[in-house]
Amino acid sequence: MVDYKHLDSMTDDNGLLQFSQLGKPDPRSGYTLDDNARALLLSIYRGDEKKATCYASYLYRAQKGASWSNFLLDGKFSSQFDSEDSVGRALLACSIGVTSPWPNISKMCSDMLVNNLPRALDFTSPRGIAYTLIALCKGKVPLLAENRLQIIEMLSNRLINLYQLKHDRNWLWFENKLTYCNGILPLALFAVYAVNGDKKALKVGYESLNFLNNILFRKGYLNIIGNQLWYTKGGSIPLFDQQPVDAAATYFSCIEAYEVLGRQEYLQLAYLAHKWFRGANIHSLSLYNEETGGCYDALTYEGVNKNQGAESTLSLLLCDLHAEKQMALDSQEGIS
Repeated sequence: MVDYKHLDSMTDDNGLLQFSQLGKPDPRSGYTLDDNARALLLSIYRGDEKKATCYASYLYRAQKGASWSNFLLDGKFSSQFDSEDSVGRALLACSIGVTSPWPNISKMCSDMLVNNLPRALDFTSPRGIAYTLIALCKGKVPLLAENRLQIIEMLSNRLINLYQLKHDRNWLWFENKLTYCNGILPLALFAVYAVNGDKKALKVGYESLNFLNNILFRKGYLNIIGNQLWYTKGGSIPLFDQQPVDAAATYFSCIEAYEVLGRQEYLQLAYLAHKWFRGANIHSLSLYNEETGGCYDALTYEGVNKNQGAESTLSLLLCDLHAEKQMALDSQEGIS
């Protein structure tokens, strides 16, 4: 069973708090657009209208002109941590929110897309582009119904061009460095192919995901690239700190590849990525806290970072919820 009690404890009338001290929510950590966008997605998938309304309302209040502020503390929104990546995540949440069965949430999300999506057409961040593409491919964007396919083609070509500029025979990637949420980039191109049949998108998605997976699963289990300077082309792969958000990105990229290509190997890699949270990792340590329902923030050199912030907990919950449904489907279809 998916355990939501820690997420619920970190949610108040404003939205979802960013961090916790161990398992105790930290009110002084404030609130972020990223976390509340992920929480909105989770609430829609779990069918929780009350929580979805809370998180959608946070996103609605966080708007500033034709974009969003990424941080709230003491009742004041700040642009200090704004990024194209966070806007892309919010666009994805809103595109899924439009499809929700609750009219109030659908209307709020539709209005936010009208206000904020035009900015995404000028994105240069690979992850910002990728999240926007997933929003266009997976959700509903009413204001772009007539030229949605043209915008998907424009943004996917922008991502493919980054790949063409940076990759070589031994480095099949979009940048000269592997950093965070890497799986989102090939995931977006698989999603594009599923919508418009673009074989360039499929080729680059396939090559880049296989390159990434060969690095991440080189030990037979998920071994996430550490955030200590990340992995620069020609350099060494840092082992720590390994973050749950990267396990989630790996899980969902492999699921998308499986759904597009139908190859069991990707489903098995997705399940390996999911098992990372509960001990199939470099330390053989679970990051799930059974008492609180939270997820530890990282695998560190010494063991685990026992704080249980929103990003980490949401990463676990999104994977848990999807894996629960996927395994039930596999059981019905006789897949082991």
